[in-house]
Amino acid sequence: MSTRLDAGGSRIDRAKPLTFSFNGKRLKGYEGDTLASALLANGQTLVGRSFKYHRPRGIVASGPEEPNALFNIGEGGTFEPNARATTTPLRGGLTVRSQNHWPSLEFDVGAINARLSRFLPAGFYYKMFIHPRSFWKHVYEPFIRQSAGLGQAPVDRDANRYEHAYAHTDVLVIGGGLSGLHAAHLAASAGADVMLLERETALGGRSVVDLASLDGGSPAAWVSQTAQSLASLANVTVKTATVASGLYDHGYVLADEALTSPQGLRSRLWRIRAKTVIVATGAIERPLSFAGNDRPGVMLASAVRDYLAGYGVSVGDRTVLVTNNDDGYRTALALVDAGLSVPAIIDARPEGGGSLADAAREKGIRIETGCGIAKVKGSKHVEGVAICRQAGEGAIVDDIACDCVAMSGGWSPAVHLWSHCGEKLVWNEQSVAFEPDPASSPTGADGTPNVFAAGLTVGSAEDCVSSASEAARAACGAIGLEIPRLVAPAVPVETAAPILAVWTMPQGAGPDLREKMWLDFQNDVKVSDVQLAAQEGFESVEHTKRYTTLGMATDQGKLSNINGLAILSKELDKPIPQVGTTTFRPPYQPLTMGSIGGEARGPLFQPVRQTPMHDWHDANGVVWEPVGHWRRPYAYPGKGETVEEAVAREVTTVRSGVGLLDASTLGKLIVKGPDAGTFLDLIYTNMMSTLKVGRCRYGLMCSENGFLMDDGVVARLSEDTFLCHTTSGGADRIHAHLEEWLQTEWWDLKVWVVNATEQYAQIAVVGPKAREILETLGGLDVSREALPFMGWMDGSLAGLPVRVFRISFSGELSYEIAVPAGLGRALWDRLLEAGEGHDIAPYGTEALHIMRAEKGFIMIGDETDGTVTPQDLGLHWAISKKKEDFIGKRGQMRSHMTAEDRWRLVGLETVDGQVLPDGAYAIGEGETENGQRRMIGRVTSTYMSPTLERGIAMGLVEHGPERMGEILDFPTTDGEIIQAKIVDPVFYDPEGERQDV
Repeated sequence: MSTRLDAGGSRIDRAKPLTFSFNGKRLKGYEGDTLASALLANGQTLVGRSFKYHRPRGIVASGPEEPNALFNIGEGGTFEPNARATTTPLRGGLTVRSQNHWPSLEFDVGAINARLSRFLPAGFYYKMFIHPRSFWKHVYEPFIRQSAGLGQAPVDRDANRYEHAYAHTDVLVIGGGLSGLHAAHLAASAGADVMLLERETALGGRSVVDLASLDGGSPAAWVSQTAQSLASLANVTVKTATVASGLYDHGYVLADEALTSPQGLRSRLWRIRAKTVIVATGAIERPLSFAGNDRPGVMLASAVRDYLAGYGVSVGDRTVLVTNNDDGYRTALALVDAGLSVPAIIDARPEGGGSLADAAREKGIRIETGCGIAKVKGSKHVEGVAICRQAGEGAIVDDIACDCVAMSGGWSPAVHLWSHCGEKLVWNEQSVAFEPDPASSPTGADGTPNVFAAGLTVGSAEDCVSSASEAARAACGAIGLEIPRLVAPAVPVETAAPILAVWTMPQGAGPDLREKMWLDFQNDVKVSDVQLAAQEGFESVEHTKRYTTLGMATDQGKLSNINGLAILSKELDKPIPQVGTTTFRPPYQPLTMGSIGGEARGPLFQPVRQTPMHDWHDANGVVWEPVGHWRRPYAYPGKGETVEEAVAREVTTVRSGVGLLDASTLGKLIVKGPDAGTFLDLIYTNMMSTLKVGRCRYGLMCSENGFLMDDGVVARLSEDTFLCHTTSGGADRIHAHLEEWLQTEWWDLKVWVVNATEQYAQIAVVGPKAREILETLGGLDVSREALPFMGWMDGSLAGLPVRVFRISFSGELSYEIAVPAGLGRALWDRLLEAGEGHDIAPYGTEALHIMRAEKGFIMIGDETDGTVTPQDLGLHWAISKKKEDFIGKRGQMRSHMTAEDRWRLVGLETVDGQVLPDGAYAIGEGETENGQRRMIGRVTSTYMSPTLERGIAMGLVEHGPERMGEILDFPTTDGEIIQAKIVDPVFYDPEGERQDV
């Protein structure tokens, strides 16, 4: 039975006791405990049930590779399912409940599945759930949904807080063990800015547990001294309790820092950019595959000594150790030194071990070489083991009573981060493990290696130190720094015997034993399941993974993958390297959704963007309209005025006098570089490279399929700089569109794109009196001669630095004035003051839309829906005939895009003057093949025009421009037919005289 010893435990503070509850039982622990160590200290070896067969499960490991000990922790707003006990720090008052069982952990009805395991082999669901077909909806799917998942979904809102942070460094060291600390110290001594990440709360890794001495003293003393030395350096940042979750291209690393904050701040997600990265993440011990290796009380040998050394916890009074390598002997020696019993060490190697084995013999520990475990006795806990010859088929040669089995199947380097960038691994026959291939090191933007491995080889501590030195020297050399000569810490030299590859124990085990050998403890994948997958033709390791669910549990195969692929390799009669590994993907350790979201929750989930004039609008009775993430003024109703009346007044004000529009939301993308003109010629349908400095040009952007996706005015600011205006809701989307093409297709063009939308406020002064208002402010000549239509100039107005554009979306004399965002409100106030004698008034988006429709100007999202081409809208003039190519050109050449019966843009005037319903369809003669009425067009925009005092609309109609004067029928939802005449889409000032005065 597991218990807490009276002494020992370097990680706990016995002066600070804590209490917590597990399944309603009140238990005790200490500050520094993990939830796993506290449970074991209280004798709780049964912690859960497996997913498929609901078999009893106990704690196996001591780190993120733990597959079994997953719990529902906390209550209400702090509730969290699937919390891994081995990585969850113990907190006072913590409420813990086990999961995946009913009605209780000790008695689980679902355990009946284990009795039916013969009928539920790997992949049975693929065969069973397709017949009969009628069963899927009413039987299979409800059952699967009820059974799927682990833990409970939270009900209450998360009460914790999360934040994101950013860091830049020269050298990022991931892992704070012996090799990581040594590499960080070397890099820091070279003058590099160093950041070190360690997932544990304490530095040192396995060195403080496994090494007898380090640099002539205790390993803990060397770790403490090195940590103090690093902390004293201004160029070093050390983050403990911080997991590197993902390593991406060009030195980008995502790391999650666990926090304990009185304000409820739970974690900080770091986004780190490093010039070079040293991966020193250590290795993960492999389990051994023998019958009953999933019993509570069967643990990794390294975990047994971790709990003993770090937490003063004895997992069992009598521990049998089974191993195929020398490292397993460390656990036996540590247990005996702590006064605990080790009835036997079972070594699968016929020749046994090296110097550690000699030390075990000197302590009187029984060693059985060339042997293995035939089976583990007991049900909910270990009662003993049956020993057999490893080379045989499982015939029992002896029984040993014990309450714990410590297994060591060798070590697999934690190559996950290395592999995140798609880099290769090599198989090491000596260590029987996959290791990073230095020849395939990830590279930075310049193509030189920028990720280096340290301490990952399964060798001696001396190997770890030497590899750390080499990695630090290479990392610093990549950024032009040279490491001074420093003495490496001296490590004890041990004589080790070679490891023996053991994938099943015994090697000749028959079907009965193989069906009880577990690979994936959480998902209940057995050796026999992988063998069955191979027999059924799943020869790819990725296919086998999905067929059996091997490695698909929450530990993502950290314990099971190597053993599983080795068994597959044997079944396929292929070398292990040829079978390969499954794909390692981020995150290395699970992240909570709260950590990923950070502050983006509640009102901040999708922050409302506000222009610099937002408060003024709000204080003056505005009606808001959502436009993308922005809020734009829809209209400004006065006292006793309806919204419709306000819109009509605003249109009339602009047409007859002067109005102000907050146009700050328009997208503003700065495209700069020697090849900016060439790039924009490819992006827009018309030519931009010929645009003169000081001039503007209206442009269209299309998708690859040739459909119109955005429009706007482009201004040339200098020979190599353009300002591209986009629709209000399209700035981010178009920015991403430009970047995608730059990075994937035209990566050789020297162009930079910056989204400057929020850096500038933009105000439109519109109407016949607009020029008078600006002349009143003074400071800039805005005459027709000085600033012609479709021109721009820099200068000052009312003492404010401005950029003024002569562009119009209303058909009236119009100036759009851009100022730095911080000056937007000041300019707005001065314009209002200057316009007091001219009855100036603000107007909103609805008035803007009416005026643009009166002028026949299209609007993205109204006249376009992702299936409309510029030609459909009569915009042939905006499509260059001189350019060889632009995005969408080939799409527009397809036969159905040039068909004569495409719906094209026209104006629509109702016969009786009323307003057509938005989106109404026009019906033609005859019926479709399925008996429906034939649709020949639809309304895209429709308004009551205060200027024309009648309803106007724009629409897409089959053969529309050739049908001028024809009357169309538009049915409404209540059965009424509204008739409208096809007219020119330009209803007002067709010659454009009012905007160019």
